[in-house]
Amino acid sequence: MISARLRRSLKREFRQSRMAQVGALILVVIFITTAFAPFFAPHDPTEQRIGTGTTEDMSYLPPPVFSTTENVTVFEDGERVTREVTTQGNWSFVLGTDRHGRDILSRILYGGRVSLSVGLVGAALAALIGVPWGLAAGFAGGRVDDTLMRWADVMLAFPSLVLAIALVGIFRGTPFHTRAIGDPFVWAANSDFVPNILIPRAGHVAEMPESMTFPVTVTIVVALVNTVWFARVARGEAISVREEDYIKAARSMGTGKLTILRKHVLPNSMTPIIVLATIQVAAIILLESALSYLGFSGISLSWGQDIQRGQSDLRRGWWMATMPGLAIVAAVVAVNLVGDWLRDALDPSIEGEGGV
Repeated sequence: MISARLRRSLKREFRQSRMAQVGALILVVIFITTAFAPFFAPHDPTEQRIGTGTTEDMSYLPPPVFSTTENVTVFEDGERVTREVTTQGNWSFVLGTDRHGRDILSRILYGGRVSLSVGLVGAALAALIGVPWGLAAGFAGGRVDDTLMRWADVMLAFPSLVLAIALVGIFRGTPFHTRAIGDPFVWAANSDFVPNILIPRAGHVAEMPESMTFPVTVTIVVALVNTVWFARVARGEAISVREEDYIKAARSMGTGKLTILRKHVLPNSMTPIIVLATIQVAAIILLESALSYLGFSGISLSWGQDIQRGQSDLRRGWWMATMPGLAIVAAVVAVNLVGDWLRDALDPSIEGEGGV
């Protein structure tokens, strides 16, 4: 339970911090639009429109407020003629299309599902592993501390991305490298059990992809890579807490070590852990995007993958890599702004923007 004093501190800092309000607003928009992507995505993110059959060619469409001009060579009366062709954007594709005519906005919304899911699940797994590890090391001290934290030092000796690539190489051959997760909204729209009148835009939702491919291996890897940060923070808090009078009193009463850790050390170490968890979500989103960009995620619908595909067409279609890149920037900046708000509100030794 959150104490009344902590709630007042959170509300006060939020009211005084314009950056926190902006970050929270961006996060809310991102979470809602990605979680309910079938409702907000204007098109199927995997549908190609390259002029085959009865499909009109919609490839390389810029955003509607822009236009592109290129020289195209055609044959007229047996002669090669070079003409200048101008392509104007279409309001049906507000962020443009890629080389295959797929809608960029729809791909960003669906790619955000993957990146945010990996960020949240990865940070949670890292905390579940790293916090007990660090608390045990810091509270026990001595040889136990030295042994446990040497592993942390070894992991810190490698850059996060390099270590993640090495671990992906180990785990990517496993049968759980990726997993298809069914979309409940699309299932409901296509199901006879749920009346379509209860589903907004049921016909539109029914045409969306039926499942999302989740990168299991990448999620496990980014969690393992970031476990060490939780372990170090938890260890530092345990060292500072273990000599407090209430810990000595609990020991003198015969309370077991596990009980002390669970009831006394962990609750009094949560402030920096919560702040770190928020920051780690942003770090994991960046790491997942980097792994996807390099082709290690095993999925085809993510922000990093779209940036990788768009970079080879930067001269012809700058928006293909720019738009998902801006989505990553917006998500990471928003998470960090919320993290700064939590830090100012939870740590009484830090003055917030209001100077309180």
